[in-house]
Amino acid sequence: MNQLVTKLSLLCLLLVVGVAPAAWAQADLLGQLEKETKKDEPSQVVDATFKATRLINGHTVQTPGEGTMVFLIQHRFGAINSGAYQFFGLDYAQLRLGFEYAVTDRFEVGIGRSSMLKTYDGFLKYKAIQQTTGTHAVPVSVTLFSSAAIATEQYADNIDHTLGRRTAYTYQALIARKFNSDLSLQLMPTLVHRNLVMNEGEKNDVYAMGIGGRYKLTKRFSLNAEYYYLLPGYTADHFRNSLALGVDIETGGHIFQLHVTNSPSMIEQQFITQTTGSFFKGFIYPGFNISRNFTVKQRRH
Repeated sequence: MNQLVTKLSLLCLLLVVGVAPAAWAQADLLGQLEKETKKDEPSQVVDATFKATRLINGHTVQTPGEGTMVFLIQHRFGAINSGAYQFFGLDYAQLRLGFEYAVTDRFEVGIGRSSMLKTYDGFLKYKAIQQTTGTHAVPVSVTLFSSAAIATEQYADNIDHTLGRRTAYTYQALIARKFNSDLSLQLMPTLVHRNLVMNEGEKNDVYAMGIGGRYKLTKRFSLNAEYYYLLPGYTADHFRNSLALGVDIETGGHIFQLHVTNSPSMIEQQFITQTTGSFFKGFIYPGFNISRNFTVKQRRH
């Protein structure tokens, strides 16, 4: 009996000694195959981070496809706390009309005219980095944005309002990541330069950090939010940070953006640096953006 047990023990030992190296080699082979599979994973562009070129008031990293023209109507009513006499803001309105054109898939130009201070604006927008997936994935998209604006309203205050002093500029780096098919977030470090400032305590250069995002509830409906924090020491005390909340509704070639914000103006030089009302004290301006895309030139590829 003892001899039988001894033989069985030796047999088990031989099996362990023989099988263990084989199992180890097989696991190592599977690991190498997995590495090879990841190594060969192709790079794919992550597109449609946002649905429109505007988040709410500000721009997104999105640029239209090459040869696409965008007609944009932006509208802001008066503040809800203006009372019944002003029909809670509906008797008052600001309007901006804009045209944008994508020269390439990454480069866009645009012009617009706002009723606020009778302002004309123009911008350049270039997508410098595109988010991708794959073995060598790029985690974010980065779009560079630059604009100029000229206020043409007439003044009678005996201050020099020559053309150069009426001009202001904005520079932004729009940095966004699409985390999944529903959630996209964006950072917007911003510099606004005004050639002329009108209030004590203001500086010509204003720095701000914007943050915004979109959460998609259905295929055609999403919630949007946007906030710009003014760095202290560059603006007068009565200016506020800009806050906006809204929804996107896509219907074919149109995108409707409905929102509320404490900023009645619609260009960066104004809504980032000249917002005066507090959102939480009733200075809430309802508004909407409507954009319509037209293909005016076929893509080369």
